[in-house]
Amino acid sequence: MPLVVILSSHVAASDVGGAAQVVALTRLGLETALAPTVLFGRHPGHGPPGGGPVTQEIFEGMLAGLEADGVLDRTDAIVTGYFAGAGQIASAARFIDAARAANPAIKIIVDPIMGDAPKGLYVAEEVAAAIAADLVPRADLLAPNAWELACLTGLSLDDPLAAARAVGRPVLVSSIDLGERIGVLYANADQAWLASHHRLEHAPNGTGDRLTAHFTAALLLRASPRDALAEAVGAVAISLGIDGGIHLEGLT
Repeated sequence: MPLVVILSSHVAASDVGGAAQVVALTRLGLETALAPTVLFGRHPGHGPPGGGPVTQEIFEGMLAGLEADGVLDRTDAIVTGYFAGAGQIASAARFIDAARAANPAIKIIVDPIMGDAPKGLYVAEEVAAAIAADLVPRADLLAPNAWELACLTGLSLDDPLAAARAVGRPVLVSSIDLGERIGVLYANADQAWLASHHRLEHAPNGTGDRLTAHFTAALLLRASPRDALAEAVGAVAISLGIDGGIHLEGLT
């Protein structure tokens, strides 16, 4: 059974962040370990969330406990998400390096949670800078939304495939504006696939978290990138009650 370590948020009353990924991955038959970066009662978009950031000392202690328990030797993937501070990101980077030393075949999936359109940046600038400097270079797969991809590359999304390939590593880009439809793009140096479905007027929070979880699970269960994209986008669409099916096309 593949094991996925998640470094992200725990939000008690909202289906978002690391806690949502634990649920999704467990339902798919994977083992998980969540080291939370924040402990919130609800999504901050709903108002004051309650709770707060996990302290640096406690976060580092959790990572040390995972390592002491031998988790690094059997971890198949690490997924990073929301971070409350740059110190947490530095700790996560050290943990990733230790995990890769223990298992060179490990997959590092970085969801660079920084902001979204139209709000823009919703983490501190130092957090965004640390994600770009310390996590993006360590990623085997980068999973930004379209706004985050533009932020990281400085490129317009008039050509999302060009922006994705400018990252220099495999990329899974969500929230691509296709008019009446919305798309998810997977691209690496050799292939690119775009999956799309009808747009919801009000999409709930957490869809990107679930997309990353489903895509990660499919890869660990030996799906091709094309099939992983179809499975992940299809699963999220079904969970949202979207009708009309998924359109999948290859890009060049």
